[in-house]
Amino acid sequence: MSALPLSPTVDTIAAQQRARSFTTRSIKNESKAAALRLAIAMTDLTTLEGKDSPEKVRSLCRKAIRPYPPDESQLGERLPSVAAVCVYPSMVPVAAELLHGTGVHIASVATGFPSGQYPLDVRLRDARQAIEDGADEIDMVINRGAFLSGRYRQVCEEIREVAELCTVAGAGRTVHLKVILETGELETLDNVRRVSDLAIASIRDGDFIKTSTGKVQPAATMPVSLVMLEAIRDEFLRSGRRIGLKPAGGIRTAKQAWHYLCMVHETMGPLDPARRSPWLDPSLFRFGASSLLNDLLRSFVKLRRGSYPSDDEFGEA
Repeated sequence: MSALPLSPTVDTIAAQQRARSFTTRSIKNESKAAALRLAIAMTDLTTLEGKDSPEKVRSLCRKAIRPYPPDESQLGERLPSVAAVCVYPSMVPVAAELLHGTGVHIASVATGFPSGQYPLDVRLRDARQAIEDGADEIDMVINRGAFLSGRYRQVCEEIREVAELCTVAGAGRTVHLKVILETGELETLDNVRRVSDLAIASIRDGDFIKTSTGKVQPAATMPVSLVMLEAIRDEFLRSGRRIGLKPAGGIRTAKQAWHYLCMVHETMGPLDPARRSPWLDPSLFRFGASSLLNDLLRSFVKLRRGSYPSDDEFGEA
């Protein structure tokens, strides 16, 4: 990379007001079921705890494949699998045992998650091992200290090295990269836009930028996600490249998921007026969540049965 990308100044008040406006949209009942199915299919079902065990990961994988086992007998239809299961690198082989061939991807946080402060060779080795063990996606956290110190070129080069590793270590498999910005530590929306542009310039078509690790508050917020979406939109208009977005952390309810889908539709939809926005698809938009899935399922069952299911119909996730 020769010249670093230039970034526009963000009008913080306008971004906050615009983001707030998506929470006032109403969704008709006939559209809610489709939105819920889509949100389920966009979910990266996640467990990133120190107490994670092989048994917990296996349970999560089974839920990822069949989010609501009684679906066909009680609802008359099969609900989609989630997009991916996201785990620590040590749990990738466990997830691979159950998910290989199911269509559910294996995502792994790597590169010194959650701090991003490890030496680069250690971070690259972390990512390589996860890929060799079966990861389809690497969720890479950037070194925020480097960014906030103004070492922009270092940030770009580190992202590029991980992106290149995903290409090489995949050995013929497509391994996508999601770059975690940890926006809760970036202080301003101008910084969010700046680091979004740097990350986008350093990754490949079909890779993602992601808001948060889920370990820092605030995690995903709508103003932050809007600014990131606008950076993605501007890159598409400039080059035709399609970069994905993954808001992660703090999205717990079906209602919140609807708000995000409205934001994606209204921000990215006009790029292709002839059909639904390409970003309303798991290949370009994901929810990173541990508790969201159950509320999506609960809301879907309520639409179909007319009453909420009992909590014992669901697992932990």
